[in-house]
Amino acid sequence: MPPRRDAAVLVFDADDTLWENNVLFERVIDDFLTWLDHPTLDRARIRAVLDDIERANAVAHGYGSKVFLRSLGECLEKLRERPATDRERAEIDQLAAALIGHQVELMPGVAETLDDLAGRHELLLLTKGEREEQQRKLDACGLLHHFRAAHIVPEKDADTYRWLAREHAFAPAAAWMIGNSPRSDILPARAAGMNAVFIPNENTWILEHDELDPSDSQVIRLAAFPDLVQHF
Repeated sequence: MPPRRDAAVLVFDADDTLWENNVLFERVIDDFLTWLDHPTLDRARIRAVLDDIERANAVAHGYGSKVFLRSLGECLEKLRERPATDRERAEIDQLAAALIGHQVELMPGVAETLDDLAGRHELLLLTKGEREEQQRKLDACGLLHHFRAAHIVPEKDADTYRWLAREHAFAPAAAWMIGNSPRSDILPARAAGMNAVFIPNENTWILEHDELDPSDSQVIRLAAFPDLVQHF
């Protein structure tokens, strides 16, 4: 077992790190592809079209269920080469109804691990997305008492992590970003001078995938959230 590190600032991602999130969207996409039933394109090709639309909408409009519904509607219009009807939009809304008001489901061992870590380290929470939607999940998770502060931001890039360090007056080299997304959690934190802990989630959104440098000694890779207590 590796030695535990001295007191540090631990910054946690939320969606798909503390609780399940993208798997809910994946279920809706699976239902959408079945419902769409395109006469010539297979599911993989339709998914590629949707991924491109989601990528553009994330840049233009941000994240969350409302933007997701917009992307589904635009995908339908692109593939059917006409505007969506009111009935089709209502059916898409019905497909995605499970996203609204869904109960927060914590990853195994999250509550106990945070309780352990909070006794030795300073914990912060950093999540991106639509503010009202993310705040609902934060209020429902039952974890906020572990964190010195929780921040909702529109994007997580290197400048966001530099801002966080200034906001809480910590040295980036003494802090660790913990998350499941190479694109939003690991790579920008490293670019800002922070260390990182990568905890993969098999349901991570495809747009959050990216390559990590296997030789980067300042990135710890763990199989599960509770493994954090072996290092911190």
